[in-house]
Parts: sequence; structure tokens; C-alpha cells
Amino acid sequence: MTKSIDYGTLMHRAMRGLIHDVLDQVAREGLPGEHHFFITFDTRQPEVALADWLRERYPDEMTVVLQHWYEDLDVDEAGFGITLNFGDSPERLYIPFDAIRTFVDPSVEFGLRFETAETDEDEDDGDDEPEGPGGDRPEAEVVRLDKWRK
Repeated sequence: MTKSIDYGTLMHRAMRGLIHDVLDQVAREGLPGEHHFFITFDTRQPEVALADWLRERYPDEMTVVLQHWYEDLDVDEAGFGITLNFGDSPERLYIPFDAIRTFVDPSVEFGLRFETAETDEDEDDGDDEPEGPGGDRPEAEVVRLDKWRK
């Protein structure tokens, strides 16, 4: 029996389950209304599948937009595959849920951010946030949408 509850891991699992359910619904029914997604993911994750030229251009992380044009959205328990258009060049990607760093739907001001040990210090603007066990910041939190506003 463990001596404490790992809330960070449980929260990550729940948030990734939410993303799974949203993308699964979109795969079956399409994007409703003005909904669209900005999804930032870690391209270094071994399960990420993308064209070599995209991996060279985005060696650490990449943000994709699901809005007007996408094809073959296929969601499984571990992640999702999708074909996106990059300058009139359709490319197939596979993004595991564990590789996702942010998931944002600006149409309803909803966003999630997954904290990692590799998160840059400059992203932290000094907000007073609750600390997790051992004085660490929480592993998961709602993302600030100011970054996505025009």
C-alpha cells in the first residue's frame, strides 16, 4: 500500500481521458459550431509519428490546429492519428496522449496544460500556485488562454 495519493498522475489520466473523449466525439460527428483546437505536443516522444521534414523543423515541440481542414481523425486509447495540410502537402501524424503538452479550444476559452520537469522557467510568470507534495508545482493545471488571444 502506498503512503500517499498521487494526485498529479490521477489528474493527468483524467485530463487525457477528457481529450480522448472530445477527439473521439469529433472523429464521429465532426467539429461542432466554432470549436477548434490548438494542440501542442512533444515531438521527441518515441511514439510520435510524423514526417522527417516536420521532425527536423520541430525538433522539440509542435502545435497543430484542428479547425477547417483535417482528414481521417482516428482515436485509440493511447493517442490519435490525423492527416493535416502543411502548405498543400497532406501529412499523417500520430500523437500519443502522453506527448500532449497543451490542449486549447479558444472558442470556449478552455485549455489544459501538462506540466513536465522540462518546462522552461520563463513560462512561469510568478503566479502563486498551490504546491504539491515535496514543494513541487502541480503536474497538471488549467492553461492561461492569454497566449492564444489575438
